[in-house]
Amino acid sequence: QLERVGRNDNFFELGGHSLLAVSLIERMRQQQLHADVRDLFTADSLAELARHIDSAQAGAPVEVPPNLIPQDATHITPNMLTLVELTQDEIDTIIATVPGGAGNVQDIYPLAPLQEGILFHHMVVKQGDTYLLPNLYAFASRERLERFLASVQISIDRHDILRTALAWEGLSQPVQVVQRHTVLQPHWLSLDPAEGEIAAQLRELCNPATTRIDIRQAPLLACHIAEDAGHGRWLLHILAHHLAIDHTTLELLVEESEVIEQGRAADLPAPLPFRNFVAQARLGVSAQEHEAFFRNMLGGVDEPTAPFGLLDVQGDGHDVLEASLHLPGELSRAIRQQARSHGVSAASLLHLAWGLVLARTSGRNDVVFGTVLFGRMQGGEQADRVMGMFINTLPLCLSIGSDGVGSSLKAAHQQLARLLRHEHAPLALAQRCSGVHAPAPLFTSLLNYRHSSERTAADGEIAGITDLGGHERTNYPLTLAIDDLGEGFQLTAQVAQPIAPQRICAFMQAAVEQLVAALQQQPNQPLAQLDVLPGEERQQVLDVWNTTEQAYPQDVCLQQLIEAQVDATPDAIAVSQGEVQLSYAELNARANQLAHHLITLGVGPDRRVAVCVERSVELVIALLAVIKAGGAYVPLDPAYPGERLAFMLEDSAPTVILAKGDWTRVAAEAGVDVPVLDVAQADAPWLSASLDNPPRLGLGQHLAYVIYTSGSTGRPKAAQVLRQGMHNLLDWYIDDAGLRADDHILLLSSHSFDLTQKNIWGPLRVGGQLHLGVEPFLPEAILQQIKDEGITWLNMAPSAFHALVDTDASALQGLRTVVLGGEPIQTAKLKQIPAPRPRFINSYGPTECSDVVSWYVLNDNLDQYSQSVPLGRPVRHDRLYILNEQQQATPIGVVGEICVGGIGVGIGYFNQPELTAERFIPNPFSTNTDAKLYKTGDLGRWLADGTIEYLGRNDFQVKLRGFRIELGEIEAKLGTAQDIQEVAVLAREDSPGDKRLVAYYVGALDAEALRAHASAQLPAYMVPAAYVQLEFFPLTPNGKLDRKALPAPSGDAWVSRGYEAPVGQIEETLATLWADLLKVERVGRQDNFFELGGHSLLAVSLIERMRQAGLHAEVSTLLSSANLRELAAATKEIEEILL
Repeated sequence: QLERVGRNDNFFELGGHSLLAVSLIERMRQQQLHADVRDLFTADSLAELARHIDSAQAGAPVEVPPNLIPQDATHITPNMLTLVELTQDEIDTIIATVPGGAGNVQDIYPLAPLQEGILFHHMVVKQGDTYLLPNLYAFASRERLERFLASVQISIDRHDILRTALAWEGLSQPVQVVQRHTVLQPHWLSLDPAEGEIAAQLRELCNPATTRIDIRQAPLLACHIAEDAGHGRWLLHILAHHLAIDHTTLELLVEESEVIEQGRAADLPAPLPFRNFVAQARLGVSAQEHEAFFRNMLGGVDEPTAPFGLLDVQGDGHDVLEASLHLPGELSRAIRQQARSHGVSAASLLHLAWGLVLARTSGRNDVVFGTVLFGRMQGGEQADRVMGMFINTLPLCLSIGSDGVGSSLKAAHQQLARLLRHEHAPLALAQRCSGVHAPAPLFTSLLNYRHSSERTAADGEIAGITDLGGHERTNYPLTLAIDDLGEGFQLTAQVAQPIAPQRICAFMQAAVEQLVAALQQQPNQPLAQLDVLPGEERQQVLDVWNTTEQAYPQDVCLQQLIEAQVDATPDAIAVSQGEVQLSYAELNARANQLAHHLITLGVGPDRRVAVCVERSVELVIALLAVIKAGGAYVPLDPAYPGERLAFMLEDSAPTVILAKGDWTRVAAEAGVDVPVLDVAQADAPWLSASLDNPPRLGLGQHLAYVIYTSGSTGRPKAAQVLRQGMHNLLDWYIDDAGLRADDHILLLSSHSFDLTQKNIWGPLRVGGQLHLGVEPFLPEAILQQIKDEGITWLNMAPSAFHALVDTDASALQGLRTVVLGGEPIQTAKLKQIPAPRPRFINSYGPTECSDVVSWYVLNDNLDQYSQSVPLGRPVRHDRLYILNEQQQATPIGVVGEICVGGIGVGIGYFNQPELTAERFIPNPFSTNTDAKLYKTGDLGRWLADGTIEYLGRNDFQVKLRGFRIELGEIEAKLGTAQDIQEVAVLAREDSPGDKRLVAYYVGALDAEALRAHASAQLPAYMVPAAYVQLEFFPLTPNGKLDRKALPAPSGDAWVSRGYEAPVGQIEETLATLWADLLKVERVGRQDNFFELGGHSLLAVSLIERMRQAGLHAEVSTLLSSANLRELAAATKEIEEILL
């Protein structure tokens, strides 16, 4: 209550909100003042609102046509129904289902928008009903219970919606049927206390997850009663269906019951029919105006907003958990103060905060979520007092970008105000106006902002009745309800497992705190910069899971450690290649001689030496000599094309080139004017050099090596790795991964491959034996070498190791450890090795960060990795971050780019400063201002146990028909199929504008079987359209899959979507029904219902038309078998079962 209001005052600054707005609109209506609801929310002042009222009466409610069914009707005809068109046969079908026939039918009219959606989900789910609202009450006596039931019956007699049932069978559209009289029939139960608490038994018996009510019978309430003698009370469990009751209706029902209990039923206002609201929703704003609004808001949205990757909007709520949180009083006051000072509602501020949460948990800047609209803004006369299902769920799109916090709040408020004009629009219409096509959901989360009374302990126990509580559910996997309690706010989160609802509440509180603080202190701060990650979770992902520091000597060089091993075991074999063997002493001596000579040629710290030598003992000597000379080696594979080698030699500007035999000539012809040494020269000048160890050169901050990797521009890029990173890698390899002195390690990869480096230096540091693998890579020869030379340790790319498994899995039993990295591991391959199997380690890391930055030891039970093998945790002295586009840490379970910090990060790309600046950025999480963070371009997410799941490259991420798809996820699912050895998936666009998924595989499974497996494991939009069976995969020189060499699929590999005429009576009937319903010229047997424009409401109509044609199928069948051929097959099966 205010003493006075001035013409410049703002409704919201004075404390107005949406609930008061409904009352205001009703009071204005009584004064013959009509305004568009948008004007009330967007007008800056009373004077501006008055001008809108003066200028037009556009907000005037529609004229509701009267109900023409006489009170004493014995027969109902189509002209009596003024809100729906039905044939006489359809009316007779309805009347046949009503107790008492036509004389008991008061009205028939269509469904309101949200009722249509709820009916659809009721038909999809066959067990339980998400939209049943359970509540349990305790009564002091049976007499008190019976008085309450009597008051409920009076309310049923008063209100149309409580006497309403639904009808759709045999009809062209679903309708609601209002009966003149219906009686609530409670179920009296006798429950045995020996079976447990009576209240718990009653809740379980009436659990919405397993219970349904017949919505074709009024009232849409189910009451179950049981005596709880042990507690001296009677219990009443009420299941109310959301088709008839919303949150406000429940409150009105409670108020009315209290008045009736007090014997003042005559004081209640005359009830108004729900048909008025249906008329306002149907006849108010035109469909064309709705479409124009939603196309403007959603036209640019082409993929779902799916927080935490939650996409299932057909759930039954069985896996949903709930948690509540009261916002602190000081924060609640700040919310209201900031809302008022910015001339917006608290609801607008909290909608924007929810948008921040969704942006952070979905990885999107433009977010869409469902907001539950009150539905009574334009609900007609006294809409604030009518019982019924008024609420509606509609999408709200908010931009979480570079605009300031203050202006973003204003924009959110205005967007909400504009949406209110369309509060009765069907959700299916809104989705059709977006770029996200059914059956993909436009959004998967809801915000339900509602005004509620602050409950106290006394509220739960009034006049012998105790409210023991209940809960609401929706089909959406994430819902946040915000109860505006007048002063405070309560958050209630419901979310599908494994996401914890407490986390959702914490996210929302953090978002509100950040938003309020920014509005107070920095209203121009870009909205996207606000960090909504709760403090505890932020510390978890940034610090706790990155606690990797250990004490280590920083002034020791790699060559010192190898020289110490030489002193310890001089006669032990260090390197072997067939019959050629070098002891530690021999290797050290020959490397010393070459190192002394390199020093005389100018090699020293950070001076590069190109090493173009095939796998041989001379290669190991050359690399060790460069390290001893303090230089950095540039490994070049002689197998590379001459043009590529020439580029690398010129680009790396080496001080010296080391080659062998004929490759000396190739290196010399590259045109680089530097000395070229033949490391195998019999009379080489350095053979007379000193055998002593050179002076210690090359500390941690100096370069160890420079390795060329492929570049996106086609130009190879040279990653520069520091000695401290390589030292750290070897510490991990030996001390953590467990490389020992008695290990025999087989080197099978090129020295130009990053994983090779630790396999050369690791055994030499620890006293093991390095075996050089035979070339070329022939699985039979490799397996023979493993057996003959007693190999215990392998480090390979998974695809190369899989080739060994396929050749003879039993030959790998003698291995102690297999370190895999560079590609996803297919555990089906590993399981082919007979027990006892080797220990398997999954290693991950980019060349730019010293090779390995995370690791994971697989458990013996390989079945637990049916999805994928985690990347594990960071290695010592490295830190891993998963960041969004704003370089903010992503929440646990949310996809982001894997970024690397710590000692292993190199210093960038040689001769490419722009690319270096792009990929090596300042580390915002380090106290060292010089620290860098490397952006890997890999996608991943933190798992709950602190390990990281790899989800592919960001350039392997494709967008197809509105969905963002990770190809790696599809590969992992297909890889679980039986008899599949290798899998790769590409998104090919062999015809312009026609991008499709293609699966390549090696294995015995035929394409149809693999397609069936994909359909069972993946959503439809991720199922490949073509399947190409290969004898083997093409590999790069480093043993990795060469995706560019995968062939284009032939015609028979594709799933054809060209026109194919229906086959058989069922397909022909379905095609006719589809064409008529979807308004298309013709329908083929491979056509997809949703791709042709179908949606959930049309699905309900289709199922009913099928029933009329003698074909029986469930709505859920249409969702899972969306093409005509599949639906016909499923329909036929059901038909046979019915027969």
